[in-house]
Amino acid sequence: MTERFGSGGVWEDVYGYSRVVAAGPLVWVAGTTATRDGVVQHVGDAYHQALYAFRAAIAALGGAGATIDDVVRSRMYVVDRANADAVGRAHGELFGAVRPSSTLVVVAGLIHPDHLVEVELDAYREPA
Repeated sequence: MTERFGSGGVWEDVYGYSRVVAAGPLVWVAGTTATRDGVVQHVGDAYHQALYAFRAAIAALGGAGATIDDVVRSRMYVVDRANADAVGRAHGELFGAVRPSSTLVVVAGLIHPDHLVEVELDAYREPA
């Protein structure tokens, strides 16, 4: 059984995707940024954008019955290599005890010019 969950984000309906998709024990959280109601939060601050995006992604897991402890992989996309340490530090603060497999990639850009980081999470829920 596949379940799909939206967050009401401005791009979900327009671009045709779900914030979270769960299939059996697997849960995927779509790319998440520091955007609330279409407004980018913490402009110019990669560390706080990363914290905001990760917290939003972790909250989205809850809709599918998963928690931060279920995260098995994380991905971080940054638009400037100079922000890698700040984003990595935010990841470490939130996921240090969980220690998921992780990737941090420098990309040419994100959907909004004020986005400095975008994150994705994959999780595994123990079957009930």
